[in-house]
Amino acid sequence: MNKIPLETIDGESVIRFRDCFSVRYIQSAALLCRLGFRIERNYEESGKISPDLLLRHEAFILNSILSSVAFLESVINEFYSDATDNAYFFADEKDENLLRDIREKWRNGKNFDRAPVITKFQRILAIGGKSPFDDHNPVLSDIRTLIDIRNYLMHYKREWVVVLHGVGAGESEETQAEKFEKLLKNKFRENPLAEKNQQYFPDKCLGHGCAEWAVVSCLEFTDAFFNTLDLPAPYDGIKNELLTK
Repeated sequence: MNKIPLETIDGESVIRFRDCFSVRYIQSAALLCRLGFRIERNYEESGKISPDLLLRHEAFILNSILSSVAFLESVINEFYSDATDNAYFFADEKDENLLRDIREKWRNGKNFDRAPVITKFQRILAIGGKSPFDDHNPVLSDIRTLIDIRNYLMHYKREWVVVLHGVGAGESEETQAEKFEKLLKNKFRENPLAEKNQQYFPDKCLGHGCAEWAVVSCLEFTDAFFNTLDLPAPYDGIKNELLTK
């Protein structure tokens, strides 16, 4: 939590502070990831799992992924708010020009709020005179896919999933689940709790491997962002707490 120095207004002391939800979200994502891993490891050791633990595992993995993207959104929103409010306490004199440029060149807060999360990161890098993430950068590609998964889960619409193609069946439009399978099939370890006959997404995909990939990808992306701007990240002090196993 970043505290603003004590202020006196009309003879009365006023204490103000600025909370940091991005840190809470990434801590939550890592914790939930670890809890999901423990369930998978216990299952592999015993070969048994109760319905309650299956439900817990699903809750841990889903919410780890959701919290990872919430972290992304919070960290860039907090950075913009701190710059526009002149409250970025981690900065020193050499950073003041960057923060001033952000305040002056992106004054319209409504436009910032409406911008997609990746656009926010890219625009601030450009304002700082830095090269934005290249479209072919694998870290950026992973973040795009992760945000797509979050959007799919948050705004879920039911769709038919083809489990078995019949003889002579015509081609059908590719589903979102099939798109995710193409993108993620060999990117991380599959969920060991899924049955062999279940589809890749969501059942085989959404396990500890996916949650770990989400946490690590987010941190790689934001690390690169703050390193490019030569600024400390707000979560630097707790990095050793963000274990995924």
